[in-house]
This record gives sequence, C-alpha cells and structure tokens, in this order.
Amino acid sequence: MNASKRLIIIALSSLLLGRSEKLFAQKHADNDTSYYETFWHHLTTRLYMAQKFTHFSMPSNGSVAELQYVANPKLNLGIGVTWHNLSANIFYGFGYLNNKDTVKGSTKGLDLQIHLFPRKWVIDLYVVMPRGFHLNPKGYATSPNKYYYRPDVKERIYGFSMVRVPNKAKFSYRAALNNNEWQKKSAGSWLYGAHGYYIIMERENEDSLLVPSQLQGAFPKMNGISEARFWSFGPCGGYGYTLVMNKHFYIMLSLVLGLDINIMTEEHGELDWRKNTRFAGTLEYKTAVGYNGPDWGFSFSGAGGNFMAKGASTQKYDIKGGQFKFALTKKIDTKKKPGKK
Repeated sequence: MNASKRLIIIALSSLLLGRSEKLFAQKHADNDTSYYETFWHHLTTRLYMAQKFTHFSMPSNGSVAELQYVANPKLNLGIGVTWHNLSANIFYGFGYLNNKDTVKGSTKGLDLQIHLFPRKWVIDLYVVMPRGFHLNPKGYATSPNKYYYRPDVKERIYGFSMVRVPNKAKFSYRAALNNNEWQKKSAGSWLYGAHGYYIIMERENEDSLLVPSQLQGAFPKMNGISEARFWSFGPCGGYGYTLVMNKHFYIMLSLVLGLDINIMTEEHGELDWRKNTRFAGTLEYKTAVGYNGPDWGFSFSGAGGNFMAKGASTQKYDIKGGQFKFALTKKIDTKKKPGKK
C-alpha cells in the first residue's frame, strides 16, 4: 500500500472515531469502579505490531484439499494514541519485517478496519479491497516448492457490525483491547445487535476463472464460475467475558453468532447469473490476553469473522478475515497536579 493510501486510512479512521466521540458521548463515571477504572484525564500511547488476514476457501469434491485463496498483507509496525474515545494510529510495513513472504506474491489494495468501543456498544466497520492472492498449501496447482500466485484475483468486503453491551457498568472492551481502561475484577456481558456484509470474489482477466484450469476436475461445481458475490445480513447475539487474575493479568473472549439471510450469486459469464437465497450462519470474535494497570500494559489481541455461503451450484464458500495485534501501552496523566500551574 502506498503512502497516500495510508494517509487516507489514517485520516478516515480519525474522522470516524472522532464522530463516535460526539455521537456516543456519555458520562465517563457511569461504571462500577470496583470492576474497572477509567482514566479520563490520561493519554494512552502505544507501540504495536499488527497484521490483517483474508482467506477465501472452497471445498473440493474430496479428491484434493480445499481451494484456499490467501491474501499476503504486510506485518506493520506502528505507534498510536487514545484520548477518551478518539484513537489515531500511524503504521508502516517495513521491508525487514516482510522479506520472508515475498515468495507468496504481493497483495495490494485498501484494507480499512475500524473498531469503535462507545460505552454501550461495539461497532465494527470494514472496507477491505485486496488484490493478489496465493493458494495454500505450497505446491497446489504448481511445482511442489512454489506457491501458486494469482495477481488477477481480487476481493471486496464492505460490512458493519453493531452490538449492544448491556452490562457496560462492569465489563469493558476498552480495557482488554485498547488498554486505556483497567479491568480489575472478572466480568462479562450478553451481547446483541445486527450486522451486514457485501462480499465479492472475482478475477480481473476476462478469460480466466476462479478455479485454475488444472484443478477444474476436482471442483466440478465451480466449472465456469468467474465471480462469486453475496449479501449477508441479520440479527446476531453472543457473550463476552474477561477473566482477571491478581487484578492485572487478564484473558478476554467474546463470541457473536449470527443467523443471516444470505443471497449468493455466481457468474458464469456476463449473461449467466445464478442466485441462491438461504439462511446462513456467521461467527464474529474478539479476544485478548495481557497485563494492564494504572500506568502501563501489554496485550496480544485478535478480532475477526467467519462467513459462510452456498451458491446455486451447491458449491460452499467460507470467508475469513480479521487482524492480530501486539501492543505495548503507556498511560500519561494530563491533569494538572495540585500546586502546579
């Protein structure tokens, strides 16, 4: 991703996060301080490493492994700050962190994932447009020691998830994922809301198909398919819980399941579109493990989703996406001390 696109991501992230501060502003003292503590006058700084991932999988007829297109995004090193509900991050995928993955081919395009944590809600927004995928495992459809690379395959994911957190007085997502709050006692909350996604997997070359020609026999249901897209939307619900040990060490896990209306369309040439509508299951998760306190903290975290569909051809599709992050954080008190000007 070039520098101008990174600046667009940073600016758009800051804009949306800033709007969330105004739209969801609440009294910062409405929580039970025996369970978690807020730091309203602190600036939380972070140094982090993060990598996003996107997989698009299609099971075969059983004669070979499933066909799995995998994006190859960079491992990024970044710095960031959080003030109240507003966060800003700057990152870059340095070459020395990514040299080992050049054999898989490059993935380019926009990958914007925004995760907002207003007090009563969890909001996720996605605009993901990678181009350039390799096939897993190594040696699939090519020589045994090489990855099969498709620079012409691209994916488009547009989506949102909006989940209510009823027990917001005792359970904090921010403490586990942003470390700008401090969860001192174990607590959890039921979660409920709605989400919607529009996903497209296609090839750019008009004379190519999603399945390489040498693998067509193992994927008879995919014969002639050049593009697959689906709408998935509906209600969702689940549970989130943070286990706290000795006030500082914690493990957080939240799972949200959805029962969606799924509208799947497969293209067999420009004039041949085949549609299938059915119910489909989805899974969204957030998880973190780390240390947190009034001054500093660290966390290993992950967030993502798994979306399933079935086309008119009866071919099944499985789409996974998300990100993993390690962050080291420091809270800086900006409030003036008594007696100081």
